[in-house]
Amino acid sequence: MAGHTTSGGDGFDGLDGYGGSCGEGGGRPVTSPPAAQPPKPSSGARASRASSASSASSASRSVELQGFRGLAALSTVVFHVWQQYYVYDAQGAHPPVDNPYLGALISLEVIDLFFVMSAYLLTLSYARAAIDGEDRTRPGRDFLFRRATRILPLYFLAVLLVWSLRNPSLPGDWRDLLEHLTFTHVFDQERIFYTLGPTWSLSLEIAFYLTLVAVGPLAIRACRRLRTRRARVALCASGCAALYLAPVAWTAVAHHALGVPHTNWPVYFGPQARLGGFAAGMLLAVLLVALGERGRVGARRATAMAVTAAAGLYALSYYSAPENTWHTYYHPLAALLWFALLYATLHVRTTARPRWHALLRSGWLTGVGLVSYSLYIWHEPLMLFLYDTGALPHSQAGFPLAALFVVAAGLLVATVSYWAVEYPGSLLAGLRDKRGRPREFYPDPNPGPVPEPPSQPLREVEPAVR
Repeated sequence: MAGHTTSGGDGFDGLDGYGGSCGEGGGRPVTSPPAAQPPKPSSGARASRASSASSASSASRSVELQGFRGLAALSTVVFHVWQQYYVYDAQGAHPPVDNPYLGALISLEVIDLFFVMSAYLLTLSYARAAIDGEDRTRPGRDFLFRRATRILPLYFLAVLLVWSLRNPSLPGDWRDLLEHLTFTHVFDQERIFYTLGPTWSLSLEIAFYLTLVAVGPLAIRACRRLRTRRARVALCASGCAALYLAPVAWTAVAHHALGVPHTNWPVYFGPQARLGGFAAGMLLAVLLVALGERGRVGARRATAMAVTAAAGLYALSYYSAPENTWHTYYHPLAALLWFALLYATLHVRTTARPRWHALLRSGWLTGVGLVSYSLYIWHEPLMLFLYDTGALPHSQAGFPLAALFVVAAGLLVATVSYWAVEYPGSLLAGLRDKRGRPREFYPDPNPGPVPEPPSQPLREVEPAVR
């Protein structure tokens, strides 16, 4: 299932705190000076308040991201049904409907949208800490633990179940199982799309999490040494740009210098080639934190930006063909266009919400977004099961009916999966408190004596960012 597949992780999270989970707790305590009059706010404090206001405003638009998840998840399901009804013969590949304009619409990539959204949500707290000194980032181990509770329960259940059904006699394809359980199947040319085809993208999510917990704290420490906010913004932005350009360089060398064909999946699907989508999301977080309340666009300008970005995405899909330039650099270009579309969604004036936001905020679409991770996990094995058992028509003419049936059945299964597996699994995050320590569910009923306050007033802790 190469190409148009979806990402797990925060790209599919419900907007119930997961996207901002790394932003809670962990900050340095600051003791107020015993002055009679409150100190005059510094420029850093004013920037901090502006950033907080921007954060609240962005949070109010999180529902739109949920709508994007819903649209992208539905697009993914329809595309995989479209792929299933391709016919291959000596003359080549024949889509179920011989209409290039419809084919370009159905084949329009959404994976980079999930990558950009995921990186944006998870990088926000690091960007605030680096630029404005609001260090609420969680310890790396706690961040990874919370990500694991969000992704692994449903993923492991689905992998074990589907692999068992397809390998009824042991040992079966044990290597396929091992690679899926360790998220290394993206590096296997033969097995990358086995068991759960779309989950190759989860390997990239895991790679991004490890990258973020490595470079995020380094960026915060480096920014503390810089005196001006402009310098801190420049450092963060240049780091994101470097992470974006590295996969572009890799792809250019692989395609132009080494002549690696596009069907070499590990070369073009691995994190070394696809990290650019995450880098674009990180840059979006840095940009919005840097701007704060400045530069917000009105409804007309936001709509013009969104239409332009959508048209660019459609053109990429229409003109992309194996080994041509648009195909080779599809994902870096798509990431930039999704960046622009999300900017037009998130950085809009509070009093000037465009009309198309109403669609993204609609209850049915945000409902699909809520269960989109479960839909992503189950829709492909469900489609193949229905097709193999004859529940779906086998002729190409049956594609429209099959697409509707798989979407309906997939949403039903995804809803049950969300409430039975995904949501209960995510509650495991409560095993740790906001500081990343094991939560004490049975506190000592006889705590020790409360220490006496110091005789001298506490000295103010020096702020991390001036």
